[in-house]
Amino acid sequence: MSIDRRSFRIGVIAGVFLLSGVLVGFLLTAGSGWVSPAVSAPVTNPVALAGGSNGFPAVAKATMPAVVNISTSRTVKNQGGPAAPFMDDPMFRQFFGEEFHKRFPVPRERRESSLGSGVIVSADGYIVTNAHVVDHADEIKVLLSDKREFTGKVVGSDSKSDIAVIKISGKDLPTIGWGDSDKLEVGEYALAIGNPFGLNSTITLGIVSAVGRANMGIEQYENFIQTDAAINPGNSGGALVNTRGELIGINTAIFSRSGGNMGIGFAIPSNMAKGVMDSLIKHGKVVRGYLGVSIQDVNPKIAKQFGLDQALGALVSEVVSGSPAEKSGIQSGDVIVRFDGKAIENSSMLRNRVAETEVGKSIELEVLRDKKPVKLSVKVAEQPKDMTASSESVKGEGKSAALAGIEVQNLTPEISSQLNLQRGTQGVVVSDVESGSAAEEAGIQRGDLIVELNRKPVRNIDDFRRLSKSVGKDDSALLLLVRQGRRVFVAINQ
Repeated sequence: MSIDRRSFRIGVIAGVFLLSGVLVGFLLTAGSGWVSPAVSAPVTNPVALAGGSNGFPAVAKATMPAVVNISTSRTVKNQGGPAAPFMDDPMFRQFFGEEFHKRFPVPRERRESSLGSGVIVSADGYIVTNAHVVDHADEIKVLLSDKREFTGKVVGSDSKSDIAVIKISGKDLPTIGWGDSDKLEVGEYALAIGNPFGLNSTITLGIVSAVGRANMGIEQYENFIQTDAAINPGNSGGALVNTRGELIGINTAIFSRSGGNMGIGFAIPSNMAKGVMDSLIKHGKVVRGYLGVSIQDVNPKIAKQFGLDQALGALVSEVVSGSPAEKSGIQSGDVIVRFDGKAIENSSMLRNRVAETEVGKSIELEVLRDKKPVKLSVKVAEQPKDMTASSESVKGEGKSAALAGIEVQNLTPEISSQLNLQRGTQGVVVSDVESGSAAEEAGIQRGDLIVELNRKPVRNIDDFRRLSKSVGKDDSALLLLVRQGRRVFVAINQ
């Protein structure tokens, strides 16, 4: 994906503002238990409404009752001082005295609250929302537009897609029918419904600005709908609907300088959200398909080398031994251009298509091999539980002595969580600093997140590798780092 560099840099500096509308403390993070019902939730048919601008009041009237306010709370402990692990020990307190204990009190519990939105998708009370809205919640309250309040229970939560399903005890509840997000076209009207800043039942109008947005660094699985319909804190988990009153997306994140709407909002497509929901309800987890290949985008230079007319498809760089891909005959250097009869534009599209495919299903692939089309059949397997994002690491490359002592790796969701980074933050993590190097002398530390090199954005290892090659042997390097929640510039001089 190509984004204007200046705009992208501003967006990264501000970060992706999470839309759960945290009111007290910090945002709730990953993980949640679940209870798995025996059957999938029934889903009602879409409401038939007249399209066009004259149909907006009808759309609002039909869909707003099904968008709910979700308030969550949980109990957390303050971390206390450096002696916190020992302060309850009687010997410790006797030796240091009560005065020391007062200065370093035992951690105390406190309550944190947050607000978000959700969408009722079945008349018996299944609600789709964002995982970050309900994760780690001790208590979930669901408020309907008619002021009825219910207690919600998490059915399942998937941090990789940021989708969660909760259940309330009700019947004949208002619902929104599912739309087909694959049929969305740029320029269509879109309406965002939610509870921004706790203002219940708010609806805003815009258009579908783009589809298939990926590589944003927000979630592991990304295929976002971009819209300019106003989305603000508290809209997380709310509905994005079309002029027929169909649910086409679940609002999840924005790019912003100020923390408010800047006309760039992102929603999880309805087809992805529904697939995740059905899997959570049926299995208690998300079952994803797996081929067993490492893939990358095809850029113009690669396209020329492989004899492609356009820079389209997913280039296979590695085939996992014993995987479905190896068994089907897929080879390193193949360019996958069609999957199950659908054209593949880039690696993210293929990754999502494979993940959404039913395990055990045989799929026809079309690849380009030595500039010739080859058709293959592959049986999709279940994604291994221990499969994680790439942990590839590289050292500063080229002639630069300034960067020679730095080793970095891509930012994964796990590392992002450990570093308490905002969702959507992009960069490379310093995994090692050579002793006695210029980088060590400049104060570079393990765990630093590099987001810029010489005032140019660093989103991943490829960016770092490319930019480091442009730094001369005797040149200094200016890094913009994220360290303990703060952004700092560090110059590495020779």
